[in-house]
Amino acid sequence: MFVVFFTTFQRRKNQLLLDNIKQQKQFDEELIKTQQEIQEETLKHVGRELHDNVGQMLVLATMQMNAVAKVAKEDIKVKVDNASSALKETLTEVRALSKSLNSDVIFNLGFDATVKNEIERLNKTGLIQTSVTISGEKVDFENKKDDLILFRILQEFSSNTLKYAEAENLDITLNYLEGKLKIEVNDDGNGFDTDSAEKGSGLINMEKRADLINASFNLESKTDKGTKLTIVYPYRTV
Repeated sequence: MFVVFFTTFQRRKNQLLLDNIKQQKQFDEELIKTQQEIQEETLKHVGRELHDNVGQMLVLATMQMNAVAKVAKEDIKVKVDNASSALKETLTEVRALSKSLNSDVIFNLGFDATVKNEIERLNKTGLIQTSVTISGEKVDFENKKDDLILFRILQEFSSNTLKYAEAENLDITLNYLEGKLKIEVNDDGNGFDTDSAEKGSGLINMEKRADLINASFNLESKTDKGTKLTIVYPYRTV
């Protein structure tokens, strides 16, 4: 009787522990999803403001500068033309940035097109030379939110590269395989020691986003030898 009682007690205790772990995991996942939704709403709002308000102000400024150029004297015409060109480039940059922030635009464009748009935007800054290579037969993800999550991971990585890595080149590879997408991102920056480096919010956010879509996440880096990110995303049907 004692053995039966003890065995039953242990089973119930283990089951309670498993249930608690499961509930904690579900709570953590819901918390992460809520945080992501809040972030996306904020980014969407900023993207719309850039496109609708700041964009319209730049359009108006460009039109006014063009009007000034028509009546400007020769000695200042070159400066006016340069200012007009700068306004046009700024308008193009603002529109590209608004696309990369607005999730609705990302859903409409699709993953590959959004990545290419981001590559063009980064190259126009003149701060880094960026490229993307796509191989395999393209797959349209059934869960459209996965497009957004994967893109945000890449965006976070490129942002960190610009801020800290002092890199000259950033290369992205999208390899569509049977049942999965393999993403590799490499920069030739100063790198860091992954064993001693403290995890910042950027790295934590990338890992959490990968967990949301059941993707594997691996970050490799060595001091003065750049950083490499590898993500393997299994195509999800729900």
